[in-house]
Amino acid sequence: MPQIPRVVIAAPASGSGKTTVATGLMAAFAARGTRVSGHKVGPDYIDPGYHALATGRPPRNLDPVLCGEERIVPLFEHGAAGADIAVIEGVMGLFDGASEPRHFHGPGDFASTAHVAGLLGAPVVLVVDAARTSRSIAALVHGFCTFETRVRVGGVILNRVGSDRHEELLRDALEDVGVPVLGAIRRHTAIETPARHLGLIPAAERADAARAAVDGLGSLVAGSCDLDAIVALARAAAPLPGSPWDPDAEMAERLTAEGIPTASAAGSAAPSPRIAVAGGPAFTFSYTEQTELLRAGGAEVVAFDPLHDEKLPPDTRGLIIGGGFPEMHAAELSGNAALRSAVADLAGRGAPVAAECAGLLYLARELDGAPMCGVIPAEARMTDRLTLGYRAAVAVRDSVLAPAGTRVHGHEFHRTRLTPAHGADPAWQWKSSGGEGFAGATLNASYLHVHWAGAPDLAARFLRSVHAFDELEGPECSANR
Repeated sequence: MPQIPRVVIAAPASGSGKTTVATGLMAAFAARGTRVSGHKVGPDYIDPGYHALATGRPPRNLDPVLCGEERIVPLFEHGAAGADIAVIEGVMGLFDGASEPRHFHGPGDFASTAHVAGLLGAPVVLVVDAARTSRSIAALVHGFCTFETRVRVGGVILNRVGSDRHEELLRDALEDVGVPVLGAIRRHTAIETPARHLGLIPAAERADAARAAVDGLGSLVAGSCDLDAIVALARAAAPLPGSPWDPDAEMAERLTAEGIPTASAAGSAAPSPRIAVAGGPAFTFSYTEQTELLRAGGAEVVAFDPLHDEKLPPDTRGLIIGGGFPEMHAAELSGNAALRSAVADLAGRGAPVAAECAGLLYLARELDGAPMCGVIPAEARMTDRLTLGYRAAVAVRDSVLAPAGTRVHGHEFHRTRLTPAHGADPAWQWKSSGGEGFAGATLNASYLHVHWAGAPDLAARFLRSVHAFDELEGPECSANR
């Protein structure tokens, strides 16, 4: 595979402007006709939505906790295939790694931006908030350049610069430590990306406003940064070993033993059981590779919007409802009684259903008093407490996603509480106090977000149930497609 020029956008700390610069660079390069691949370090779903708007390509995450560090390079090569340049947005501060699960060993920066940059052999551009500092910035940048020898800081972009004189002082200071200044962005309030719960409001909830914000960031960065110098730095990235991640190979390996044909083996005449995946403004959290694995396993994946669609896609044989912010749309979701009834009916007929976080809430009896689908016997309420972090989880019982005893790494991110917190047979357990979620032969609904590229057995098990339900429902479904 040809080597992809690539650069990592990092910062000393959260709030320094990584997303502004990374998204702006993607949009600025795309405006020049460059094919850009956008990537995000860590489990975040929201920033990649803006990356997708900027690049016109599917969003991609690179997370050593969720996927394993051995998959980072293959997943990058898969996601960046065909691109002229890749821009990888970091997470938190450059060296801030995962504190959970605790069994990861090393210098304490596992799954950090520095860790992923080292795996990718990619140079780092450090975005520094220059407000309220001048010459002291040199000491800060010098420290980040020399702290860890695995990481090459190839330049700095100064953010929130106050004036021409301020910029001159900053550039003079950084010249003394030999670090190139690749851009200087002035304090700017006209371009805003509203925030919620530690991040931006998802792009899908903002529609035209999100598009305008991305275009504005592209113009801002193009006018403030040396794009040619950044391209030259990206081209200096070290060669990558190995081959791209291949969803067809992942699924063929797992489904052949079950007698289920993969998409590549089935041929165009073979029926493809249909899996409906929730989308739209209320359900914006999903990893691109999940859909790729399902399609590689022979399924037809069709999106639907629970806010507006009154019916599920015809002949739906499996249902996936991912994450998002359903609490912001509870009234509209509840008001779509026809779809809620259709979801409950499908689940009641034994169709496989997998739900994560927002999907869990949608399947509950109610959310903040508003009726939901009633598939699981629980009520959900918004709280003031943010629950956030990686989880090392084990399946408590057999479910549509995993047999009992299966271990996965996932991520939890919500401000809601479910009562009861789990069913008689919980889906997962990651703490001594008890289980979490609801599970059954055709159900797995919990707060746990799992990146299926790091656990492809989940996709294979779900597909086995989809094919089984397709056969149970009868062959007439194929004639309707």
